[in-house]
Amino acid sequence: MCWHVVPGNVAEHFKRKNVGTIGNDRTSAEMKTRQSDSAELYLGTFYSGESMEDSPEVVNRDWTESPPAWIEFRSDRRQAHLIVIIQKYSVLLFHLASKSYDSAMVSPGLMGGNTCARCLRRTLQAPPPLSRSPLLHSRRLLSSSRHVAAFAPPDPASLGKAQPARQYKKTRKWLRRLLYVGVFTGVVWAADNQFYAAALTRTTRTLATAAWVAADYKINFRENPPFAHDLTEVHERSARRLFELLRTNGGLYLKIGQAIAMQSAILPPEFQKMFSRMFDDAPQNDWEDVKRVIAEDFDGKTPEEVFGVSFDGDPSKGVMEKKARASASVAQVHWARLHDGRECAIKVQKREIAQQIGWDLWAFKVTAWIYTWYFDIPMYSLVPYITERLTLECDFRNEADNSERMAQYVQGEPRLRDRVYIPKVFHELSSKRVMTAEFIEGVKLWDKDSITRSWQGGWRQGSPGTEGRPLSADSVPRPTNPRDYYDHLKPDRNYWKGKDGKGGLGVSLKEVMTTMIDLFSAQMFLWGYVHCDPHPGNIFIRRKPDGHSELVLIDHGLYVNMSPDFRHQYSLFWKSLMTFDNATMKEVVKEWGIENAEVFASATLMKPYTGGNSKVSKKLQEITNEKDKRKRQYQMQQAMRQGIREVLADEKKWPRELIFIGRNMRICQGNNQMLGSPVNRIKITGSWASKALTEDKNLSFRDRIRFYGSHLLFKTVLLTTDLYFYYAKVKQWFGRGLGMDDDIDNAMRKMASDYGVDMQHGVFDG
Repeated sequence: MCWHVVPGNVAEHFKRKNVGTIGNDRTSAEMKTRQSDSAELYLGTFYSGESMEDSPEVVNRDWTESPPAWIEFRSDRRQAHLIVIIQKYSVLLFHLASKSYDSAMVSPGLMGGNTCARCLRRTLQAPPPLSRSPLLHSRRLLSSSRHVAAFAPPDPASLGKAQPARQYKKTRKWLRRLLYVGVFTGVVWAADNQFYAAALTRTTRTLATAAWVAADYKINFRENPPFAHDLTEVHERSARRLFELLRTNGGLYLKIGQAIAMQSAILPPEFQKMFSRMFDDAPQNDWEDVKRVIAEDFDGKTPEEVFGVSFDGDPSKGVMEKKARASASVAQVHWARLHDGRECAIKVQKREIAQQIGWDLWAFKVTAWIYTWYFDIPMYSLVPYITERLTLECDFRNEADNSERMAQYVQGEPRLRDRVYIPKVFHELSSKRVMTAEFIEGVKLWDKDSITRSWQGGWRQGSPGTEGRPLSADSVPRPTNPRDYYDHLKPDRNYWKGKDGKGGLGVSLKEVMTTMIDLFSAQMFLWGYVHCDPHPGNIFIRRKPDGHSELVLIDHGLYVNMSPDFRHQYSLFWKSLMTFDNATMKEVVKEWGIENAEVFASATLMKPYTGGNSKVSKKLQEITNEKDKRKRQYQMQQAMRQGIREVLADEKKWPRELIFIGRNMRICQGNNQMLGSPVNRIKITGSWASKALTEDKNLSFRDRIRFYGSHLLFKTVLLTTDLYFYYAKVKQWFGRGLGMDDDIDNAMRKMASDYGVDMQHGVFDG
């Protein structure tokens, strides 16, 4: 038996595991002496049991050239195989192949003692066959190892130069940058939503969408678009992107979208269809936002303190509905009855508007500038005036001043004094973002049936609140639970509809529309102070005790003020349109920097102008003769683009007021069409334009006399429009038409189609 020395800690390990037995004290003492030498690595093997047979294959094997990676031992119970490597440094594996062994004796420095060749051969004997189960065999190898291979560390010089570990500097740098960008974006987004009502997010979305639409048109606006089947597809996807942008951003964007919708008749049909939905009610803010706006504008006071109302049923105070009666793009309206019995409409601006308006208008300016440069269409010069008007519209103090000023104009005009009513404003309960005004009971202009159905409210009786009379002090429920104030508390004053609820005001549509056209014509030609948002939701109709109608005009936020010179020129322009005075008309529009008088005249009349030399019509006729549909469509829209350039030829001279005056004219035409064109709108408007020239106090007495004489001649000319009006009425009675304004609108559609524009719907469709 040949015992090989092993370190003491290894021997102790084997003793605990009861794998083998160290045979005598000498071996243990020798191991203990070897433990003190920390510079040497002592490797050894030991075994016990029966003797092992010599294997010629093992004995004759040259182990210096093919050293084993495993060591085998045998016991009297089982056979197993295990590779056991005990090493101080991992590099010992590389040295085994290069180490020379003596055939008779292993170096004492390597093995920690002298070992005979016979024992070494038995130690390095080949492994026995595997057992039936490989898994069981592997486990036995791991649990019954007895022999340890011997290794020596290699020469460091033989290993070559050490290679530095890969640092991945670029990868880590870009990961850090990505992390920084992510953290920064998250912080900005959170701060934007918390403190700026997502203004920065909305602006980024606006610029991205505008850039995408601009690039799409720049690439595909041609006869054969490379990334679309035709221009119709380009218009459709652009309209969808812009509509989603406006609806998603909300607030002031909705008002901009409504302004676009009012002019959508001159846009491609894809835009008409999409933007007709811009007049849907906007979502309203919750009551907590309303309270915050009131507190910020009234030095921290609550609605109870400002308006003298109670939400716990106190009979000595007023009441207020927490749920808005109506919600628009920038504000919502709540009903309230004050402690003194006055019923009022409290208009509260949406809390986020004040934080968003600066960013929204900046984005609008940037987008207009990009489009002006990108498409070579002169638009940006109009933007400052538009943004100024929109900013004033968000200041309710300005709206209150406009309302009072218009009320003074109406009261000072005998022709309108008894037909038009402007609600009173309560200045002590108003601020920049809160306006309190008289609550109006009436029928909105778009409710044609309620206006025309028979009156059932009693003889010599008027509808509630007519001529500024106080509303009846009907009892109002006073819930004790604050949650119940989200319900409608306003008294129901529909007694005039009769017991069956099918009654109406019983007034004439012709009288209603005449009053409306008279009012807005007086604003343009007589006062030079024009309400620019006269859509049907801002006009109420009431019945006076004498059976005549009364028109109530609300929402006085958007006005334009015409200078005396411009008002005089605009009156003269309208009169020359009606009398086909082309020389005067061209002279006026030339002062406005407009090169194409014929196109501008048609846009003003909302019908084709036939008094010119028809130069534009002849040019367009040449285009319509083109047989290729794609080429014809492209050429027509190019002609429309050129027409815009000619109308806006001199941006410095072009009157900015025309933007909103044209909006007013278009809405008035839509109102008349909606009610069946009961009046000759063009005749009424032209008559006010001519008469305003005779009443202009800025003119000399001689000029006024001259205009008065021409006005009498002008009245004779207007009879021709009456002839056409009654001809259209006869056709309407026989079911062959819808009235004069619809015939005019159809003619305008025909002219627009020559420009490649498809006017497929009315101004309020949708």
